[in-house]
Amino acid sequence: MKTFVLFCDLKNEPEAIEAYVRCHEQLDPAILESIRVAGIREMSIYRWEQRLSMLLITDDDFSFEKKAALDLANPIVQEWEAFLGQYQTNLPGTPPNWRWALTEKIFSFTI
Repeated sequence: MKTFVLFCDLKNEPEAIEAYVRCHEQLDPAILESIRVAGIREMSIYRWEQRLSMLLITDDDFSFEKKAALDLANPIVQEWEAFLGQYQTNLPGTPPNWRWALTEKIFSFTI
């Protein structure tokens, strides 16, 4: 299993934040299936103000390149991503249209 943490910013507009949260209350089963097929075993999104963090726990053979290729081939996922994009904004220092940025793990403690 692999673990990843990513960040994303929403537009700093109460309506955008509320709409983004609402659209995650009931996901299309096809979106959930696309997540499963990509090798993601657990996905959680947390919010503080307009900043989001996503925790992914994946199979050992998961890769973002494989997920991107699967997403590009899935019109439902493409529609979902375009819809979400209206609420998201670039993180500081990222390329244009960069939504989720992968974090670097700098500390870990395990018993």
